[in-house]
Amino acid sequence: MNGAENLVHTLLAGDVDVCFTNPGTSEMHFVAALDRIDGMRCVLGLFEGVVTGAADGYWRIARKPASTLLHLGPGLANGLANLHNARKARSGIVNVVGEHASYHVALDAPLTSDIEGVARPMSHWVQTSASADAITADGAQAIIEANKAPGRISTLVLPADTAWNEVADPQAAERARADLRTRIAQASLAEKVSNEAVKAAAKELVSGDPAVLLVGGEGLSAKALEIAGRIAAKTGCKVMSEFYTAKLARGAGRVLAPRLPYAVDPSLAALAPFKRIVMVGARRPVAFFAYPDKPSLFAPEGSVLTQLADYHHDLEHALQSLADELGAGSLAPAGIAQRSAGDTLPTGAPTPEGIAAVLTALIPENAIVVDEAVTTGRAFGPLTAGSAPHDWLTGMGGAIGFAMPTAVGAGIAAPDRRVVVLEGDGSGMYNPQALWTMAREGVNATVVIFANHQYRILRGELSGVGAGTAGPKAAQMLDLDRPELDWVSMSRGMGVPATRATDLSEFAAQFKASVATPGPSLIELVI
Repeated sequence: MNGAENLVHTLLAGDVDVCFTNPGTSEMHFVAALDRIDGMRCVLGLFEGVVTGAADGYWRIARKPASTLLHLGPGLANGLANLHNARKARSGIVNVVGEHASYHVALDAPLTSDIEGVARPMSHWVQTSASADAITADGAQAIIEANKAPGRISTLVLPADTAWNEVADPQAAERARADLRTRIAQASLAEKVSNEAVKAAAKELVSGDPAVLLVGGEGLSAKALEIAGRIAAKTGCKVMSEFYTAKLARGAGRVLAPRLPYAVDPSLAALAPFKRIVMVGARRPVAFFAYPDKPSLFAPEGSVLTQLADYHHDLEHALQSLADELGAGSLAPAGIAQRSAGDTLPTGAPTPEGIAAVLTALIPENAIVVDEAVTTGRAFGPLTAGSAPHDWLTGMGGAIGFAMPTAVGAGIAAPDRRVVVLEGDGSGMYNPQALWTMAREGVNATVVIFANHQYRILRGELSGVGAGTAGPKAAQMLDLDRPELDWVSMSRGMGVPATRATDLSEFAAQFKASVATPGPSLIELVI
């Protein structure tokens, strides 16, 4: 058994059985080990941003880490944007990054780089494995780190000679893996909140002042939100979620947790009525960017912010403890979303409201919606609240190009669920190679591209930061014309059937057909 085979056996012993991969020469012994050893599903991405984004999506749905396989420092660097998103989403990922053989590094070959230095900003744990025997403990620790609550990024650097050298004592390696799942289970236990924190939060909610329960992370599961709804029924507080959500349970029959708006003025207005803000797995509500003459913190002046639980706590337990403290445990939840009728679908030119009405009527039950619709979809939240129950995933770190890769991982984690991707045409161009992986893997995905042929959000931001309006040169940097992107041709070229819609009737018909057909398909909706 060589070091690469040792690592594969260790990953499998730790229940890491999916590898999203884009390998190179330094990783060939690991590729060969994956080929020889049963149990690992290997998924090729044609760009490393697809690989890392897919691992993010896989964790969000499967609640266990996948492995990535990346080629040296440049390969890792290509995947950093979606590792940033994954880190902000608190997703657990085990990165395996190939390195030159130890004796070759000093020669400064063209691909030589400081891999650990590249990895650290987007990783919680980084280790270079020095030998074929050390890979047992190193690989096990990488998996344990990835599973630590609420989810972490670990990066294991695998030198080529560590991979190809023989393990001195294979039996010792096997014994060292024997209790790995027990160690993982212990590491993954989330911290419980203190009684003092519960009492302090309860005091805020019964103060008599208008209060909001601002929820994030695992507090946005259907069960946790049900408990939040009971707290709202008891205290009259409002339940809201952060704007970016790793996975938000939504739809008819579930407790409404409207997302805090993205833009500064609507967020200020949304929180203006509240004197008390109790945060559960959420951080202080802050603006995405700084704007001249506008506040960076959305909380009203003079309001009191109280942290019941941070994202690393057991948030369901925290909410249940708060409900018990308030005597709300047996109450019916307030704020249950009702199913929208949707008997008549809208017609005419595509508008955000019309698109939302189509989605509300046609999103399949138990779907996974991956939202990177940017400007077109900014108002979808309240308009789609009455759709069939589903999960809503957004890019937690704000680095665009997350949606289609994340959909790959989500679809592989839950092959029986329909994944609906809401994607802007500009952001979609960051990782369009994900379509090829969807086709190869048969992911049940409906990809909707909102084709407005511009970075519309940046036109708004140009004005929002007080920089003026777009002149001819600025327009060249903000518009996606000359030539316009042809998503139908691109999608078909990567093996995904595609159609184009120019009005709401066409969109509804194409969407309905897509979600009823196994495998991936794409709809380019011209805005």
